[in-house]
Amino acid sequence: MRASLIQIAVDPDESVNSRRQRAASLIAAQRGADLVVLPELWPVGAFAYSAFADEAEPLQGPTHDIMAKAAADAGVWLHAGSFVERAADGTLYNTALVFTPEGERAAAYRKIHRFGFDQGEAVMMGAGEELVTVALPQTTLGLATCYDLRFPEMFRGLVDAGAETLIVTAGWPERRRAHWTLLAQARAVENQSYVLAVGTAGTHAGIQQAGHSIVVDPWGEVLAEAGADEAVLTVEFDPSKVAATREQFPALKDRRLGLARPETGK
Repeated sequence: MRASLIQIAVDPDESVNSRRQRAASLIAAQRGADLVVLPELWPVGAFAYSAFADEAEPLQGPTHDIMAKAAADAGVWLHAGSFVERAADGTLYNTALVFTPEGERAAAYRKIHRFGFDQGEAVMMGAGEELVTVALPQTTLGLATCYDLRFPEMFRGLVDAGAETLIVTAGWPERRRAHWTLLAQARAVENQSYVLAVGTAGTHAGIQQAGHSIVVDPWGEVLAEAGADEAVLTVEFDPSKVAATREQFPALKDRRLGLARPETGK
């Protein structure tokens, strides 16, 4: 399976619409890939809180439509990263979209864990409530966004729902880059899954982005890693290695906590 992670730079001097069109061009260049992934909140910037309300869109707005067309034009499964969604009741969400190679929306995931410690995203946006998986012909994706990476119970839930390849899209800051790579590897090892983690490059809202998108296999081995600048990280991996790893080293079968168990008679 071939995946391309587009580590797009978020430049405050570039308009949102211009960046949408540029992202579509980058996706078009990945024809032949099975899966293409964009980062978190790339249209506006993950830390550009002051722009969230003005740039918010309905679920099927400009970003949705441009990304749907880009997926169909390239003939790829597209995880289009996330954008600021404005729901019908006015609530803002950090929402990720996945499209089929025909340009049909396969899934929408609203970020569950909001970052900010009682400010920024944590107070400006609503929290998602549902775990989301997407079945591709080769593997089942489990969707997560940025701060979600710090909550291992979420990834166990995705694995229990059938996920074999964990997708993490992010706008992760450079000052915590060590955590980014450490946690990506940890989520891969403990869940015996692939982790494809893609972040933004550049600096926006005064926050330098970490970049360093990374692909980790079920044993925790780094298959590919980008640098700090805008780049497309392309990797080929074997989805069957997940089942083989779980069979060879069946740690997940030895879980005793956090599992639903039948009640015993009294």
